Amino acid sequence: MGFELGEIWRAEWAQFDHVIDVRAPAEFAEDHLPGAVSMPVLSDAERARVGTIYAQESPFAARKIGAALVARNAAAHIEAHLMGHDGGWQPLVYCWRGGQRSGSFATILRQIGWRVEVLEGGYRSYRRAVVAALYDRDLPFRLIRLDGNTGTAKTALLPLLVARGAQVVDLENLARHRGSILGAVAEDQPAQKGFESALMSAFRGLDPTQPVVVEAESSRIGSLRLPPALWRAMSGAPRVVIEAPLEARARFLRVAYSDLQTSRGGLVDLLEGLRPLRGGALVETWQAQARAGEWEALAASLMQHHYDPAYARARDAGAPAATVRAERLDAGDLPGLADRVMAALAQVE
Repeated sequence: MGFELGEIWRAEWAQFDHVIDVRAPAEFAEDHLPGAVSMPVLSDAERARVGTIYAQESPFAARKIGAALVARNAAAHIEAHLMGHDGGWQPLVYCWRGGQRSGSFATILRQIGWRVEVLEGGYRSYRRAVVAALYDRDLPFRLIRLDGNTGTAKTALLPLLVARGAQVVDLENLARHRGSILGAVAEDQPAQKGFESALMSAFRGLDPTQPVVVEAESSRIGSLRLPPALWRAMSGAPRVVIEAPLEARARFLRVAYSDLQTSRGGLVDLLEGLRPLRGGALVETWQAQARAGEWEALAASLMQHHYDPAYARARDAGAPAATVRAERLDAGDLPGLADRVMAALAQVE
């Protein structure tokens, strides 16, 4: 018997010195146990080759080739990464199903004298536990949504709230996207499975008896979906709303979205995606402002004619639990605003 997953929220695999994922690099890139390191015993090409031999020649021939490749790659990993560990080192090893790849690598490590465990059911057992937690059950946390129109500095406030003792999960940071048609950041978004593992890690360790602040989002952030348990919890969560004048929000966005200003042609292309929603004349005005570098005017017009109406349609009909008004949103104004948001959060039941 190997190591069996227990309560997914407790991350019991963290008791091991290292968690080693021996699946192919493409499998690891899509998702893996939080904290795992990649030591593939078959590369992507080797895994495809063994699979082809298994299907077209025979399982026995595939096992022979696979064993040779696994032994060669395992030796390379031991020489490159594991020589510094003493006899008390205890790793957890897993592959897709807890079968031949992890079993083979674990056998070699045991022969050296290390106390190795193999994850029962492999990555597949972990993924089933994540699905159960984020799709089938209710989220065991009480959420408060930080809400407000575009440009009210909600994302910028989150680390300031953490510094003041709030429990916060930054959904846009985990999704690597700012949540709008202009919200893509430099790096690609994670795979859906990887995003869900990141969510589990972000919530894990938080106190379920205390509220968790999340930014109000739609059910999708870029190409990623909020899993059902999280979306249910958010949909019923009270809101603390930040309000600010359009001019202050435009100044804030000019700074917050400065990365888009370095590629005016790219921004013009992104704005083209709004044509079906807002019509050709308005989009062409926005594109002209982008080409001319009229950033605050562009931000103000986008909010007035696109983002604010969209927020108004999507927002809950009920009154917010609290509202915090900010006249300015410059960098020096945010710490004071964070203090007032913390006071508002404390009043939310």
